Amino acid sequence: MVASKETQIYRNHVDKLSVSEREELLKPYLPQNHPTNTKPLKSQPIRHFFKVQLHLLAFALMHALFSLYIRFRQAYHILLDRIFAVLYYHHRAPELIKQDIQTLTRIPQHLTVILELKEEEQGFAGLEKLLDDVAEISAWCAGARIPMLSVYERTGALKDHLQRTHRAIASKLHAYFGRHVPSLEIQAPHVQSFLNGYDLGQSPSSAGHLSILLLSAEDGRSTLVDLTKTLAEMSQRNKLSAEDISLDLIDAEISESVMTEPDLLILFGPYIQLQGYPPWQIRLTEIYHSQDNNGVGYQVFLRALHNFAKAQMKFGR
Repeated sequence: MVASKETQIYRNHVDKLSVSEREELLKPYLPQNHPTNTKPLKSQPIRHFFKVQLHLLAFALMHALFSLYIRFRQAYHILLDRIFAVLYYHHRAPELIKQDIQTLTRIPQHLTVILELKEEEQGFAGLEKLLDDVAEISAWCAGARIPMLSVYERTGALKDHLQRTHRAIASKLHAYFGRHVPSLEIQAPHVQSFLNGYDLGQSPSSAGHLSILLLSAEDGRSTLVDLTKTLAEMSQRNKLSAEDISLDLIDAEISESVMTEPDLLILFGPYIQLQGYPPWQIRLTEIYHSQDNNGVGYQVFLRALHNFAKAQMKFGR
């Protein structure tokens, strides 16, 4: 109450003061007036110019150093590929391919590759090049006794020309193996399989067997979506309980409808791009990529097998 009375007395006293008297009362408590520099700041165009030029010089130096690094790296990889191509050329002889991999402790039982039909190469010439690449890789796998090869091409051009793909691969196998050609099976999801151009009733060749699976983008994430819808509908209709849906069930359904998990995935492009490859099947797959490579080559295939043989598979609990 005392403080409120004093405040009221002070306010009554101040209200009686004029404006000039209030200013004089507060003047001792105000800071001293210092003369301010009212002159406008001079512009410094020369300093600004040199600052901009210094930034441009630093950017140019960084760009030049990075460009030199990229050029030297590409030249090194090209030289390395040429050396490997000379030292380890297969000469279309399966015996030489076996000799190149005889020191490996293990080889993949299921190999998969990603190939690309580029937009500028679409047409007859582009398709012929793609078929030749598939045929070459198939012959290398047959020579290395890899029983399963899956080829992923995003647009589905290989799946649309299944018989033509079979003829190209069979012709390439004849060029490599002569009369002792391994039996060849070509298949695609939801498409009838062919064994040496006929149905699967014939017995496989004594020279070995090679199964080739052709994949496209529609066999990837869309398969997971369709499976999810199917399981959801079955659960709503009480045909399948939620407790029955497990990773083993999903893995079994996808493996049956598309393919099993591959052991090794080889990328022949200059960048690591999966291009919509079926994601479920490559959870534990070893992926090999050769930097700055831009084409299918035997040296890349051979280095991938050597890298796979030295890889350590560590699985969590």
